[in-house]
Amino acid sequence: MTVTADIGEGVAPRNAPVTSDRQGYKVVPARHPWRVVGTIAAVLVIFFTLQSILTNSRWGWDVFARFFFSEPVLVGLGRTLLLTVFASALGFLLGTVLAFARVSPSPLLSGVSWAYIWLLRSIPLIVLLLVLNNLGYLYPTIDVGVPFTNLLFAQYNTVEVFSPFWVAVVGLSLNQAAFSAEIIRGGILSVDQGQHEAAAALGLSRRRQALSIVLPQAMRAILPSGFNEIIGLAKSTSMVYVLALPELFYTVQVIYKRNLEVIPLLMVATIWYLIIMSVLSVIQLGIERRFSRGAVRTPSDALLPAALAFLSGRRASPATKSPPPAPAPAAAARKPLVAAGEKLARRGVGRVEIRGVSKRFGALTVLDDVDLDLAPGSVTAIIGPSGAGKSTLLRTINHLERTDTGFVTIDDELVGYHRDGHTLYELKEAAIRRRRAAIGMVFQNFNLFPHLTVLENIIEAPVSVQGIARAEAVELAKDLLARIGLPEKADAYPRHLSGGQQQRVAIARALALKPKVLLFDEPTSALDPELVGEVLDVIKELATSGTTMVIVTHEIGFAREVADTIVFMEAGKVLEVGTPARVFATPTHQRTREFLAKVL
Repeated sequence: MTVTADIGEGVAPRNAPVTSDRQGYKVVPARHPWRVVGTIAAVLVIFFTLQSILTNSRWGWDVFARFFFSEPVLVGLGRTLLLTVFASALGFLLGTVLAFARVSPSPLLSGVSWAYIWLLRSIPLIVLLLVLNNLGYLYPTIDVGVPFTNLLFAQYNTVEVFSPFWVAVVGLSLNQAAFSAEIIRGGILSVDQGQHEAAAALGLSRRRQALSIVLPQAMRAILPSGFNEIIGLAKSTSMVYVLALPELFYTVQVIYKRNLEVIPLLMVATIWYLIIMSVLSVIQLGIERRFSRGAVRTPSDALLPAALAFLSGRRASPATKSPPPAPAPAAAARKPLVAAGEKLARRGVGRVEIRGVSKRFGALTVLDDVDLDLAPGSVTAIIGPSGAGKSTLLRTINHLERTDTGFVTIDDELVGYHRDGHTLYELKEAAIRRRRAAIGMVFQNFNLFPHLTVLENIIEAPVSVQGIARAEAVELAKDLLARIGLPEKADAYPRHLSGGQQQRVAIARALALKPKVLLFDEPTSALDPELVGEVLDVIKELATSGTTMVIVTHEIGFAREVADTIVFMEAGKVLEVGTPARVFATPTHQRTREFLAKVL
């Protein structure tokens, strides 16, 4: 008798019919009696607590009802809300500036930001408010004129300018900025370094990088702690009682000191604070959903429509759902990636010269006096063992990596420098970005912007760097998506794509700038073996386009098939350069022969 038969006899009645039809099985969920007990206990606690509060006349609910909407309370509530809104806006605005200064490469900016944060986080808020309230003693007047001269345009009384309300706004804002700066800095640091490099490789300005790429991604890390600070700020407005400013809590204090109804008046303040916090929590949820787009595979419904649908007792209308995507065109039906006219225009464009390039990281020499000449329209594959300096050399071509010595030129134009005799002066960042826009780069980890759709990823650089009209950029992006076989993915987010699809989109994004030179940094190393082929097919097609291409790869068979020139590197040095036929058949360097013997 088989094991299966033994088990079957052990669990089923002997006269049970033997059947292979499993549709009749009934699934019984596991029972959790202690969960039921815990739920009943929680319900009882809530019930008796509410019953005790609502039926105890000493809570003074009649007094609560009389003062909840009274004019003094509403005026104090309005002042609390104004303080919260002004201090939150000004505090987070200043905090954002401080956060970017804190991560700035400038030691002065970073040091000043650190000192501000250290000082304001050390001073108790009540002390800060009292010092600002007595500012008129230290500086009786505010003079507007030319410093260190007798030229005076206007003079104001400090006490008149800084009323208690504005003292509270300034004090709360300065205090809030110190804490929000660290929250925002933490969000900035949470953004992957590859996102910064991808934005820089596309030539985006620092301002565009910060506002369109870094901050939107950092918001998911910033929002929870940021809203905690705002909620804390709303409660901290009660601290301005030291200024005798009648906000909500101070107003309630004044009233219960007159009528001695302490508990009912405190409940008035408590319920209003609960309402404020609830509204802020709903706003937080809506904003978090907005910034979660592209970060989750199943996007949440919009907060307001979902809430209305829930309240009406029905699901969201299926009419709001996007139609199913159209099937991708067959590979044979695709248009070529680069049209014939564009191929002719590329002739003579994209000559790369690398002269005496060296790069060290501490005591480690990564590149050692590298010299290379890459002809216009050529396809160069750089191969070699890991740690040979291949990717670093690639990154020096578009100046993502600064060289210690040597330089790179594209069509006789220096990348990252201007020459004055025998001296090279590094260009300002804006000039580097303009030259970098002519050099497309595809990263091994894709580095698509996750908060932007596929279409938005492709049009970002043409619109913000080259100044192309958005409508024209959209048409170009749709055309490129059709050429790589992904026209139906225009509105998808990168997270919703396979690795091969993401890499093809990354190639389209690089092509959108119509670069002279295309750099590929191990474009298939992050892909599953099944997805490698679809990306390599796109690169093979690009290899016939006349665009100069430099590819760092471990795909030796692909390099043999697609490249005009093979460059073998080890320990930061170029050991061998030649055609695929010569390098793979008769390598001249002993180390090249040893390497190829292991990989071929």
